[in-house]
Amino acid sequence: MGSRPVPDGRDVLVFRPIANGPVTVSASPPPNPLPQAGGGVSKALAAATARFAFSPTARLDAELLLAHALGVDRSAILIDPDRYAVPASFAALIERRERHEPVAYITGTRGFWSIDLAVGPGVLVPRADSETLLVAAQTHFGRRAPTTILDLGTGPGTLLLAALAEWPAQGLGVEYSTDALGYARANAATLGLADRARFIRGDWASAIAGRFDLILANPPYIGTDEALAPEVHDHEPHAALFAGSDGLDDYRILARQLPALIAPGGVAVIEIGATQADAVAALFAAQGLATALHHDLGGNPRAITVT
Repeated sequence: MGSRPVPDGRDVLVFRPIANGPVTVSASPPPNPLPQAGGGVSKALAAATARFAFSPTARLDAELLLAHALGVDRSAILIDPDRYAVPASFAALIERRERHEPVAYITGTRGFWSIDLAVGPGVLVPRADSETLLVAAQTHFGRRAPTTILDLGTGPGTLLLAALAEWPAQGLGVEYSTDALGYARANAATLGLADRARFIRGDWASAIAGRFDLILANPPYIGTDEALAPEVHDHEPHAALFAGSDGLDDYRILARQLPALIAPGGVAVIEIGATQADAVAALFAAQGLATALHHDLGGNPRAITVT
């Protein structure tokens, strides 16, 4: 979900792909250390998993944190866990996770679609469920490819950069959070996509003129009174989560803006909460737009295509 911005008086921007300047960042773990015999990794993983009982992915959390502490890929400790000695730094990572800090914030990276993204405090952690938007886009275009892509509320560049890794297009990401924009630009540079991705600070599409083959958006959709897990509520930016009492505030904005943005033959793909399909579809239908529903791998309503 992208944060909901509220700037005033901005000039209208006509989209023309422009390369970003050079930015450098490392979203990768530190270089691999030399393997150290000594074992203990299996026991350490079991102990950490028990301490992470609050997490539905407790074992995975433990594996990712230990791999990060060792500076190796997770696959390395799965194949031959006791090849390594448990580093002293692992204890501090366990303590951070026990305080419900997101694993992605601790490691500084999160895999999404076919790419790895640098993330940290101030940005929404990419979720696997959001990959449903890219699957829906693939279904719409088939063997065709979009040539222009707009990502509204891009966060750390999640949807835009994944789409640009999929198709040889030019893309524009809009985001209000300066923290998130910094991550997005750095991620584009790290992935070698800076020449095809441009990022601007803006209020959804209010500063955009032009039409796009593919529009992606993962807006805030949590109602202000809804309960969230501590690792989400206490750590991730509320502006990227909450959207009024019914969670629909930002869909109302997008429904008014999208008709002028979708190119002929194009599509907008919008993420939704699992109970919001009918309400969101009605908002777009009121603007004369057709919608279709797409489910995630868990069978939950997750995205709406808008044409």
